[in-house]
Amino acid sequence: MSAEWSIQELAKVAHTTSRTLRHYGDLGLLPPSRIGSNGYRYYDQESLVRLQRILLLRELGLGLPAIAEVLAGQKDTATALAAHLELLKQEQDRIARQIASVQTTLRKTEAGEQLVANEVFDGFDHAQYKDEVIERWGEDAWRNSNDWWSSKTDAEKKSWQQIHLDIAADYGRAHAAGLPVESDEVQAIVQRHYDWLGTAPSGGAITAQYFNNLADMYVADPRFAANYDTHGAGTSEYVRDAIRVYTATRL
Repeated sequence: MSAEWSIQELAKVAHTTSRTLRHYGDLGLLPPSRIGSNGYRYYDQESLVRLQRILLLRELGLGLPAIAEVLAGQKDTATALAAHLELLKQEQDRIARQIASVQTTLRKTEAGEQLVANEVFDGFDHAQYKDEVIERWGEDAWRNSNDWWSSKTDAEKKSWQQIHLDIAADYGRAHAAGLPVESDEVQAIVQRHYDWLGTAPSGGAITAQYFNNLADMYVADPRFAANYDTHGAGTSEYVRDAIRVYTATRL
């Protein structure tokens, strides 16, 4: 008999949840290879390969409808893989620059040499998104954001970023636990997320439309999706859905 995995076993090895796999199945993305007499879903080796493709495409930032098209052969899988490879190379380059920057800072600090600002912060380029921010929200938004960020001490920057890391991790734990997005526990995380956004300059109050647009970006843009999906495949969509509940009921 060919090897097969129960839904719980597959969720464990894929670092996802049974709830996510059932959702994929309900959408036709990952049908079980068989359903046992007990009603349990089982998956074969072909299912493993299919799930690997789904998770890879999720990391690319594709939504589930687009993934369905890829799996149906309506998209060029090789192109998707090439795009994924390019993103990985960009991230590899950024990390390599950060490593070199820290190594240079350590060497010069130990030797008592003068530090060069551009060397210290290479790979930590807040200004890399300048053109994108200006295109999306205007030059005033960029100037306000950059002035606000530049005014912070290193400790304040780290603290502000850590708040979001903690929020993202809590989303991931809630998703893994299968908590409904409308639950009080998850909505409390969204409230922290909303409050955190409010500490940065946004040109006014965080409106429902603004928050919803960000939520959509968390899924559509691989750079943003990675902040959440690193805590489990599908977490960025979970965050988006939780935010939509919040904006519909509390804003």
